[in-house]
Amino acid sequence: MQIHLCSLSCFVLFVCVGLVSPQPLAGQDQPAPRLEKRGATTQLIVDGKPFLMLSGELHNSSSSSLEYMKPIWPQLAAMGLNSVVTPLSWELIEPEEGKFDFTLVDGLLDQARREHERIVFLWLASWKNGMSSYAPVWVKRDTRRFPRVMEDGSAVEILSPLAGATMEADARAYAALMKHIKDVDSRDHTVVMMQVENEVGVLGDTRDHSDAANKAFAGAVPAELTKYLAAHREELYPSLKAIWDANGDKTSGTWAEVFGDTVRADEIFMAWHYARFIQKVAAGGKAAYDIPMYANTWLAGDDGTPGGYPSGCPEPWVVDVWRAAGTALDLYAPDLYDPNFILWSRRYHRAGNPLYMPETRGGEAGAANVFYALGEEAGVGF
Repeated sequence: MQIHLCSLSCFVLFVCVGLVSPQPLAGQDQPAPRLEKRGATTQLIVDGKPFLMLSGELHNSSSSSLEYMKPIWPQLAAMGLNSVVTPLSWELIEPEEGKFDFTLVDGLLDQARREHERIVFLWLASWKNGMSSYAPVWVKRDTRRFPRVMEDGSAVEILSPLAGATMEADARAYAALMKHIKDVDSRDHTVVMMQVENEVGVLGDTRDHSDAANKAFAGAVPAELTKYLAAHREELYPSLKAIWDANGDKTSGTWAEVFGDTVRADEIFMAWHYARFIQKVAAGGKAAYDIPMYANTWLAGDDGTPGGYPSGCPEPWVVDVWRAAGTALDLYAPDLYDPNFILWSRRYHRAGNPLYMPETRGGEAGAANVFYALGEEAGVGF
């Protein structure tokens, strides 16, 4: 069975499910799922009540076949899980431009409801693990309209976040998906949250070196970013503030002038452009159906160099850059396989960003970590 338990051992399942058992889906009208701050913590509210997600995550393509998934749902329920994190790819939703097929979505919702499971859909669209393998064929074939990131003078299989046509196409598809989910699920609330893209960023280089990217990098840092930095100076992540301080706290100038002529300026530049793109996609989706949405992160490690991990991904030191680019995303989440679980959890659980664990390790480590994440850091799900 191709299923990945997000760090829940049998012991953890036995104990935690007694606290948060799967509930029958709503039979009456309730507001859409939302994040709500209650006291010092933020909770996911579903059908008017706090809902603590204890989830299993499917492999990348498991949910692409409804027939394959039929026996999986009862097994998820038997494990005591109350939700499942499952991919949903752009290529299957819009196989031809402008022609949407929601058969898979409807089938997954129906299967989940039968076992009283909730869903977090992962929108695998322009990027998945830094690459662009889940985009539709019509996007992949048109490299002029949908340009790629350039590294060492060659195009790589990563859609450039600076391409307006790519942003618009992705946003239209995501908005159509969210409208359909609202149409068929606004009463049942099977879908409680959405992940927008997956582990975005440039792999293999510190930034995009296409002509468009080079021109943008040599141009002025957007005023929206520098104004945000100035307005939130005391709340900025320490290393981002240190980079800005070291270069004179400039409120205008090129990317190298404001952030230094280093790989960190490249990373901040890519973070801005990925954030601008994904905030646009998320905003269109929220306009169609306003439920919680987040972006996840391939963690760098403390000695990592941008490009070795996806450069521009919402690492803790550039989350402020992502926030400056828009407000459609509700939170930023770590895919936390690093053994220093507490350190990384604290880096993400900060003001305005509740902790959610969309991917993490299992076994005995996971059994301990689930209690820390949910108890000490008031996590909304694991």
